[in-house]
Amino acid sequence: MVISELRPLFFNMIAQLYTLFTPFRLWLPQVNKNTLQADIIAGITGAIIVLPQGVAFAMIAGMPPEYGLYTAIIPAIVAAMLGSSHHLISGPTTAISIVVFSTLSPIAKPGSMDFVQLAFTLTLIAGIFQMILGLARLGTLINFVSHTVVVGFTAGAALLIAAKQMKNFFGIPVPDGASFLEIWIAVIEQISQVNLYVMAVAIITLGVAVGFKIYQPKWPGMLIAMIVGSICAVWFGAEAHGIKLVGELPAQLPPLSLPKVDLSAEHWHSLVSGGLAVAMLGLVEAVSIARSVASRSQQRIDGNQEFIGQGMANVIGAFFSSYASSGSFTRTGVNYTAGAKTPMAAVFAALSLALILLLIAPLTAYLPIPAMAGILLLVAYNLIDFKHIQKIIQSGNTERAVLFTTFFSTLFLDLEFSIYVGVMLSLGLYLRRTSRPSIITLAPDWDEISHPLTNTAKKPLTECPQVRIIRLDGSLFFGSIAQMGEFFTQHSKERPEQNHLLLIGNAMNFIDLAGVEFLEQEAHRSKITGGGLYLANFKTKVAQEARDLGLMQHVEHFDHKSEGIQKIFIGLNRDICRKCSKRIFFECESIPQEAGVAK
Repeated sequence: MVISELRPLFFNMIAQLYTLFTPFRLWLPQVNKNTLQADIIAGITGAIIVLPQGVAFAMIAGMPPEYGLYTAIIPAIVAAMLGSSHHLISGPTTAISIVVFSTLSPIAKPGSMDFVQLAFTLTLIAGIFQMILGLARLGTLINFVSHTVVVGFTAGAALLIAAKQMKNFFGIPVPDGASFLEIWIAVIEQISQVNLYVMAVAIITLGVAVGFKIYQPKWPGMLIAMIVGSICAVWFGAEAHGIKLVGELPAQLPPLSLPKVDLSAEHWHSLVSGGLAVAMLGLVEAVSIARSVASRSQQRIDGNQEFIGQGMANVIGAFFSSYASSGSFTRTGVNYTAGAKTPMAAVFAALSLALILLLIAPLTAYLPIPAMAGILLLVAYNLIDFKHIQKIIQSGNTERAVLFTTFFSTLFLDLEFSIYVGVMLSLGLYLRRTSRPSIITLAPDWDEISHPLTNTAKKPLTECPQVRIIRLDGSLFFGSIAQMGEFFTQHSKERPEQNHLLLIGNAMNFIDLAGVEFLEQEAHRSKITGGGLYLANFKTKVAQEARDLGLMQHVEHFDHKSEGIQKIFIGLNRDICRKCSKRIFFECESIPQEAGVAK
């Protein structure tokens, strides 16, 4: 009996896993000669774009330059095949790279094999976190990470990138692992020792890259700028004047690798904490970019599927010499603009990059590090979203607080901790907004033909001396009952004569047990004072929730507000009604008015 009951559950689980890990079955039938042609062109274009970026991002992460290119091969293929977006390109990114460096640099020397192995471990941990979130169908969690947090973090990371490249830009020594302030103090103290040859290569490379960005944005400006910088370094005499070179990259495909597991408890703690930060930041980046492009391509994005795709890309990538990857905004934009039709474009981009790596790897021996520093300054500048920052600053105190808190946390705290700060602040402010719903007082507007209930704060209207009509714009749950309690207490003190309350619930999205118990208590208090609490116009779903929780047994609910007013009117004090000059309800006409009462 037990086995027969478990069998459907088992097969259902297998079917769900099959669906999650085979999303390509939905788009593979769309592949044809025309889409393949478009995807091949887009893929080759993307491979050219990622060549300088991959090397630059690896330097940011503290990894040898070839690992930036490895990360743009295997993870890109896995994420494309297992994700939901047709245009998202995954690989090394600036923000992820700087988190990798920030997490691992206190543990191992950047560039060392120990550092590289720890990077694989960090990538595996991040991928596992992402997989767990995807399998648990928690893709909607990304909706709670506000865009303001991402903008603030990215702007702070951009300044950190620029600061960390000052030693390569000016050719002066700066201690590894120095903080943002320590870097600039070291630069200012050694400004007289700047290597002019190093700075010249960096400035020329940066100038060429900026020139192409302004005048020929469709050209591979970064790649051309790096070539120009390399020619200048050779002309200046690199070795003779202290111009460091990247060195020759190995002409090979991503080799197999093993994450490092024999670590101390302290190092495991750092890696798990950093892995969670990498996982969350990577998911925010990937889903945000996928949705941004999907809004133009009219495609629907499945957040849970993207979690699976990104998680598998990192889990598999950790065993193929790749460090943590995510969606790349630049490469995704280029992919879409270049005419990509299906995720096969990402596959062709990865294969093209692998071929390029095999062919041109020896030429990287002439690539000067100051030229890379110049490129990275441009990358850092491009990361700062000035347009959105201006909008956020103008939007109000709340968004400004999130922006600047995340921004300064990124500069002056541990980078992974700054992500948590921004996310927690964003969640805290969200909960604050939802826990403080608007409570609107309404009254009939006799200037309109249908006499609709209108907000008295927007238009001065006469209210009934015995009845107060309110509308709750929000939800009634454990977080908002304190706000509601304050309102009812204030109402009892300021308007004791209005002991009948009609709560309109057409703007209420949900109610929980705490909300139900609160309304029951308020209804009981109102009866003690000779009044009552009544409900009207609840949404069908909310009314059913309240009914299931037993609310309707203690508080009357009416499908329409007019029914509620009629019921309330029956219980009003007739002596007050006869002396009342307000007469705001239709029912008031049924009660004769005492002589001498002004109308």
